[in-house]
Amino acid sequence: MPSTLKVLAITSSALGDASASNKLVNDTVEQLKSRNADLQLTVRDLGAGQVPHLDLDGATAIRGGEPANAAQAAAQKLSDELIAEVKAADVLVIGAPMYNFGIPSTLKSWFDYVLRAGVTFRYTEAGPEGLMTGKRAIVVATRGGLYSEGPAKPMDSQEPHLRTMLGFIGITDVTFVYAEKLAFGPEAREASIGEAERKLEELVAA
Repeated sequence: MPSTLKVLAITSSALGDASASNKLVNDTVEQLKSRNADLQLTVRDLGAGQVPHLDLDGATAIRGGEPANAAQAAAQKLSDELIAEVKAADVLVIGAPMYNFGIPSTLKSWFDYVLRAGVTFRYTEAGPEGLMTGKRAIVVATRGGLYSEGPAKPMDSQEPHLRTMLGFIGITDVTFVYAEKLAFGPEAREASIGEAERKLEELVAA
């Protein structure tokens, strides 16, 4: 790892302090801090509404060109800020709870502002090429049920979507850590979160 590790921590749960994914992201950041004295941390709490959903002005702004009004200028500025955070980071730690088989709309909005043609990816004769290469992503995926295996696995739109979007901008070193069965009762929840904590600790220490 680089001498000064730069980490971008992204949480997206609507549950705040009650969120398992938020807790696991925070735990992972603390583990990284304990091993990197000079760690530089940037935090994006998408569950707190830091990134709006796209509207006409937002969608127009991130397609490029000069903003036509103040709303487009603000949207383009936000997109530039979010992209600069990704560009600066060595490691992304992303908290992604499963909402209705996919990712929260707040996290999707973050990707909507970050995936910009000519900035984070480009189209070539050989196909699209990601421009945010050389980074590592740790995704903490929390689920009420069991989707990593078994009969419900085909319902998982969470991991494939995240892998596609991260890969599209060139982030292909992606590790998923799951906390599943969180809705199966207190004992199952505690055991799953504990197992995820152990896996994250091992991952950071590796």
